[in-house]
Amino acid sequence: MRFTSLADGVTRQIESLGDSLSETFFEPVIRIGVTGMARAGKTVFITSLVANLLNRARMPQLTAQSEGRILAAYLQPQPDDTLPRFDYESHLAALTGPTPHWPDSTRSISELRISFRVRPSGLLGGISGPRVVHVDIVDYPGEWLLDLGLMETSYTEWSRQALERAEKRAMAADFLTTCRGATGLDDWQEPLAQGLARSYTAYLAQARAEGFSDVTPGRFLLPGDLEGSPVLTFAPLPPEDRPARKGLWREMERRFEAYKARVVKPFFRDHFARIDRQVVLVDALSAIHAGPAAVADLNQGMEAVLSAFRPGQNAWLSRLMLGKRVEKILFAATKADHLHHAQHARLTAIMESLVAGAASRADFAGARTGALSIAALRTTVEEVIRHDGQPLDAVRGRLADGRQVALYPGALPEDPTRITKGHLSGDHWLDEDYSIMNFSPAVISLKPGEGPPHIRLDKAAQFLIGDKL
Repeated sequence: MRFTSLADGVTRQIESLGDSLSETFFEPVIRIGVTGMARAGKTVFITSLVANLLNRARMPQLTAQSEGRILAAYLQPQPDDTLPRFDYESHLAALTGPTPHWPDSTRSISELRISFRVRPSGLLGGISGPRVVHVDIVDYPGEWLLDLGLMETSYTEWSRQALERAEKRAMAADFLTTCRGATGLDDWQEPLAQGLARSYTAYLAQARAEGFSDVTPGRFLLPGDLEGSPVLTFAPLPPEDRPARKGLWREMERRFEAYKARVVKPFFRDHFARIDRQVVLVDALSAIHAGPAAVADLNQGMEAVLSAFRPGQNAWLSRLMLGKRVEKILFAATKADHLHHAQHARLTAIMESLVAGAASRADFAGARTGALSIAALRTTVEEVIRHDGQPLDAVRGRLADGRQVALYPGALPEDPTRITKGHLSGDHWLDEDYSIMNFSPAVISLKPGEGPPHIRLDKAAQFLIGDKL
């Protein structure tokens, strides 16, 4: 194990040296990771970001664009031959076609490279001439980041934590019944292990559907080509003092350790450790709508995600990163178009409060962080409706069945801690008068040079890559 860790470290040092030489003497490369929990909008974010970087009429806050220094932008084959290409064209067609619909969500890791031909600013522009900057966008599920906590956790400890959470949730009842029936078994058959894993996976799927984010192991819900393999066929069991050497508990422990070694470690070694800048997308509005328990879970999920950006707190990750850390982290509350613009500042404040709470227990060691409320694809228009004779700032959008509806979701509080800490204080939750709708993409007609309509996507791009352009 020590030799393997040393070899990984040497490999990372060589890769880092190669990246530095390439950036210094050739063409700089920025690797941006995009992640978030389910329904946060990762696929839509990347699709709209790329479309608006290729056609920049809606990107005035991107300084290099407003100064006229971006001479060209174009897509290239991704540099990693082992990663699938992010299916940009299909996703864009889904969002902007004659019958627009949401594209399939992120289920695995993928990558896309967009390259810019840029004229440097200031005196360098007249001396050095245009240069090429490559931006590699890496899309991966946020559930995978949560697995980092497993790396230095034993099967016993993970089982104890997972079962404690399950005991508090009604949707875990069937799994807990199955689990109790599998306790203390010295003799077992593979169908029993498979049934136990299926029951646990079904519980995780329902927990995620109800807004909970602590759904480890992350690959259980996104198995890909590992589906049905022993490395994804385990579940937590109550700790046993003296488990039989060939009993079910020992086999579950063995598979848990194999999951860490064969699934979790390669992701952090091969992909996460190479990221320069990171976007964390958060569906804060859905959590607020779901109520205090969902917001409390979102707080915990944010802390778990942020643990991946403070390798000093995790000895295994610290050895892997060898001092390299993400330079910038952007936390973005998505679906801002579900609110009238008058409330966007309050949504941003809630996002900042969520980040501050989680970040107070993190050490970013110089990484610059930012928080925004955004809509990667604007699906609504604003209008004023009247209720009991009073004007209300509302939004109008299209539902999945084609109907156009106007929505006033209620007002977010001026004090963001009523949301981020309301579950602790026992506050009456937003007077039980807050709601959201699931809008579908609107039919749009794009002029030459325009990307899809958005809210503050240009500010997000400026934060992430503006200094490199």
